[in-house]
Amino acid sequence: MDFGVFLPVSGRASSRDGLIHAAQKAEELGFTTVWAADRIVIPWKIETPYKYNWSGSFFVPPEASFLEALTVLAFLAGATEKVKLGISVLVTPYRDPLYWAKIATTVDQLSQGRLVLGLGVGWMKEEFDALGRGDLFKARGRVADEQITILRTLLTEEHCSFHGEFYDFEDIAFQPKSYDPDNPLELWIGGEAKVAQRRAGRVGDSWFPYFPRITPEDMRSRYDLVRQTAEESGRNPDDVALNCCLSVEITDEEVEQEPDLLRGTPEQVGEALERFRDIGVQHLGLQFLVGRFPQRLEQMQRLSEAVIQPGLLA
Repeated sequence: MDFGVFLPVSGRASSRDGLIHAAQKAEELGFTTVWAADRIVIPWKIETPYKYNWSGSFFVPPEASFLEALTVLAFLAGATEKVKLGISVLVTPYRDPLYWAKIATTVDQLSQGRLVLGLGVGWMKEEFDALGRGDLFKARGRVADEQITILRTLLTEEHCSFHGEFYDFEDIAFQPKSYDPDNPLELWIGGEAKVAQRRAGRVGDSWFPYFPRITPEDMRSRYDLVRQTAEESGRNPDDVALNCCLSVEITDEEVEQEPDLLRGTPEQVGEALERFRDIGVQHLGLQFLVGRFPQRLEQMQRLSEAVIQPGLLA
């Protein structure tokens, strides 16, 4: 199992120098991937429930800077050499598929094949409304399914055509494709619900959920549905990997352990991470739950020194 870490795409550290430092420091500490979260606008009033942290409310204030994720990755493609560049996850339904696919393959070319493409359907209705795509919110799963089919077509065919419920085009060329023509961009399918698990099983190269808290046993039982769906779809279940993102907090002193929570000293968190490796997780993106980047960097370093650099979970 290897590890990724989220970039500071919002807040004071989301500057040119801050992003370069964050990406290069992550690579130095042994993280294989840096992840950019995706957000276009933040409404002042959000009523849609948020399930991706321990508080249950969206944590970035509307007045804060929040950089566009694919642009950040394109920038870092020229500022790094080895670390993989991931988006977790690109909200596809309120974007045009031909346009975002063009940006994604451009980033993959400029990074020489280092893009990791996480795809999701989105959760915030207010953002869909603001972008003029409120009519697609309820249908966003079907929209995402069409976009995934379109992307597969764009990456593999010279004469690209598609006729669906939401999109329609005939005999277009699409270049560039993936940096490595023999290994098209992998699609890591985000989402935690059963519909997302089934989507990953049908068309994904990986199921890529984000859980603020979950036991390894619960994650494995959900992944079993991914594998079952893959088999029912005529695919080899082993072709759909298990990768995920989890919230984590590194403490100074030992704390009582909860089986569904990554919180404790580096040694305690390392023991908890071992159980995720044992159920088949191949990559784990970590979101360190501290507000300021210097404190986040300090937690990254402590976990790296205790767990990642010694290769305890490799």
